Amino acid sequence: MQFSCSCHSFHHAAALPLHWFSILALTLIFQVAEHSCGQTLVQTASDKERVGYYDDGRVVTPVNQVVTPYGTQLDLPGMRPQALALSPDGKLLVTAGKTSELVVVDPDACTIRQRVPLPAESTAEAPEAPVSEQLLHPDDEGQLSFTGLIFSPAGDRLYMSNVDGSIKVFEVMPTGEVKPIKSWRLPDADAPRRDAEIPSGLAASADGRRLYVCGNLSNRLLELDTATGELVRTFDVGVAPYEVVLVGDKAYVSNWGGRRPGPGDLTGPAGRGTLVRVDPVRHIANEGSVSVIDLKAGKVLKELLTGLHASGLAASPKHPFVVCCNAASDHLSVIDVRSDDIVATIWAKPNAADLLGAAPNAADFDAGGKLLYVANGSQNAIAVFEFDADEPEETRLLGMIPVGWYPGAVLVDETRGAIVAANIKGFPKTPRVDDEGQRGFNTHNYFGSLTLASIPKDEDLPGLSERVAANLRAPRIAAALSPPRPDQPPRAIPERIGEPSHIKHVVYIIKENRTFDQVFGAFGRGNGDPSLCVFGRGITPNHHKIAEEFVLLDNTYCSGILSADGHQWSTTAYSTDYMEKSFAGFPRSYPDGMGVDENDALAYAPTGFIWDNALKHGKTVRNYGEFMGPSVRWRDQDKKGEPDFTACYQAWKNGTDDVVFECWPSVESLRPISPTNYVGWNMSVPDQFRADFVLKELAEFEKKGEFPHLTIICLPQDHTSGTDARSPTPAACIADNDLAFGRIVEGLSRSRFWPQMAIFAIEDDPQAGWDHVSGYRTIAFCASPYAKRGAVISTQYNTTSILRTIEQILGMRPMNQFDASASPMSDCFVDKADFTPYQSAPTLIALDQMNPAVGAIEDPVLREDAVVSASLNFREVDKAPEDVLNRILWRAMRGSRAPYPEWAISAVGEDDDD
Repeated sequence: MQFSCSCHSFHHAAALPLHWFSILALTLIFQVAEHSCGQTLVQTASDKERVGYYDDGRVVTPVNQVVTPYGTQLDLPGMRPQALALSPDGKLLVTAGKTSELVVVDPDACTIRQRVPLPAESTAEAPEAPVSEQLLHPDDEGQLSFTGLIFSPAGDRLYMSNVDGSIKVFEVMPTGEVKPIKSWRLPDADAPRRDAEIPSGLAASADGRRLYVCGNLSNRLLELDTATGELVRTFDVGVAPYEVVLVGDKAYVSNWGGRRPGPGDLTGPAGRGTLVRVDPVRHIANEGSVSVIDLKAGKVLKELLTGLHASGLAASPKHPFVVCCNAASDHLSVIDVRSDDIVATIWAKPNAADLLGAAPNAADFDAGGKLLYVANGSQNAIAVFEFDADEPEETRLLGMIPVGWYPGAVLVDETRGAIVAANIKGFPKTPRVDDEGQRGFNTHNYFGSLTLASIPKDEDLPGLSERVAANLRAPRIAAALSPPRPDQPPRAIPERIGEPSHIKHVVYIIKENRTFDQVFGAFGRGNGDPSLCVFGRGITPNHHKIAEEFVLLDNTYCSGILSADGHQWSTTAYSTDYMEKSFAGFPRSYPDGMGVDENDALAYAPTGFIWDNALKHGKTVRNYGEFMGPSVRWRDQDKKGEPDFTACYQAWKNGTDDVVFECWPSVESLRPISPTNYVGWNMSVPDQFRADFVLKELAEFEKKGEFPHLTIICLPQDHTSGTDARSPTPAACIADNDLAFGRIVEGLSRSRFWPQMAIFAIEDDPQAGWDHVSGYRTIAFCASPYAKRGAVISTQYNTTSILRTIEQILGMRPMNQFDASASPMSDCFVDKADFTPYQSAPTLIALDQMNPAVGAIEDPVLREDAVVSASLNFREVDKAPEDVLNRILWRAMRGSRAPYPEWAISAVGEDDDD
């Protein structure tokens, strides 16, 4: 691919008004309403389309967005690119991220020129981590960087941050070939629960003799000698430093978590036992900052408070300004390097009042310092600003350029008059082929991309901006904020938020990790593939019965792909920049909120959780186990070890008190609304205990005559524990979850609150499972007197659709652009009630059916599965590698001779005729 060398500037064009997004949205709504044919005038996914990649180049995402990139896309299968660097001579473009190699690109041809393995570390440099640090998360393999990839000033070296605690060094040959040469192990961070440093942003001195490294875990800026890799100096900065730029003799360091906490500050967890300042209401990280360091004097000059999640930095090449991206505040801070003061705040979205959803996380100036390009991650776009060096507060947003799914890095290629964006997320276009010739893909077949595009002409920018707005479903976002109309009749799902509903009580059940085909593939109704069904009607009679008596949803998707982001999407309808970039090994935390190192106030959306939204709107809430850490122990403190499944099962079944079931809030805002003797995530605790607990409290609510407006229930046993002999069989785990689900729905449907109730249930993520439509497709449920009876609903919904429907019913304003753009699940409901209660189906499998001992298994493959299962960590969420576990589950249910369905999922475009 060749780019034009002429650079088209925007600053001569009339700037779009600051509120163009909102104006466009409202205009489109009126246009759509005027067309009785029902055809929208915006380019967006139809309500019936499937999620995935289409032959026309569109990507339909499971978060209500369509991606239609401008320019040329370079696909990067197996990678989540998060960092970009262009060589000083402009001949080499390099990217790194979630993969096991450095990728070198020819920017003229837009092709991969070289894949470079990482330089190895000696045993002395990188001793084996203790078992407690050998994480088994499915995304730990090939961990690379949050960010941090630069050429030396001379262009003869490349430096890359690796989150495992080292700087990778590469040599750039005169021919352009890149070779790995060494790895510098950084000093330990000495965090409470991890020693290895987490390097992130990098900067090199003008003479190339010094390398500056953000120590993301130690909260320091490290200065290294590039001749030896030895540490020269350190500087204390703020919490979780992300990026660094040099201007003269000063270094500017962005701190994701703001200032270090001081005595008396309210704090929350920030991963690995570290702390961050949090707000007193939602207990979410509430600061971002930039540390200013005088390198010549060797001291920190000041720390400037910016917006939340201070991340990407850009220094103007012509003017005395540094711009900081505040990803969780949707704006930019402009720092005058002469006074080291913040002199302007620039919104990265058209209107400051727009809902959260821009996520500006990276930026770059053009050579003249007149145009500023910002990666708006959550909007899949590059925002273009005309930077006013005389009056920075007058800087104008000119428009948006659509790129790939979640841009996490951006640079300007002056030689070619182009911009380059690294798009972290994406879908494979074709199935992956393994060594045995089996084909398939799922949510863990990462597929990032680079967008390489000539800078648009002035006259093209408005049209590109409209495309961005349409792809974000701007009309639906605007409609979500429409005021309620007076004198509207009650409806099951109000047409506008704030209008009356027949429903007063919503129960939201979050389960764990199943795809549609795994459970409903052989249903006989809906779009299922029987060959992929492993937990069918004989194991899940209640799942099937609830879907038969109410609605079967066969085009509904998880928004997240694993528990870390799945529980964020399930409770906040959002995934922050910190979350999206943590897939590089999850070095700070695995923030699903269910354990000690799984709580991280930096990961949570600044707009809060669904319970925060409910409380803000005056609604009552009860939470059973979601974002609650488990504490299951022996009552006899002298008894060693932890209670296993058999002990917990017997304690539940026999009503003994030898086992203590407790939990604690991962987020302090949950403490007043969550019972601490419920247990969320713990695979030793049967879901029958959880069902009993909920039903017991339901009886107490019956006596009081009151029930919460919003009830959240964590019901996780369908995750399973593989074929470990100490655990129940996969079939028993699923059956346990099925019976508990059915009993809860039955109990609620026979309560006095049923006439005004709706129950929603969905998996938090699909656990890299198999499905013939999409690895994101999942099982989801709606049960209510107002739910359609016996209907198959193929409208495209996802996790955010459930949250939006809850908000629509309870009269709660959307939290951000994702739940605002979601379609309320109106197709699942009618306004005439059928109060027939649900009768749960009995289980057909013994819930305490245990996996056989290894020695009793004759099949060598199944015997090896049992050995592997015994080595996996099921105590903590997703510490068991998901692909490994899925293969074990498949063979446990189908036998070792049935080929694992890696071939099962075909590209969307290949079977799109129906």
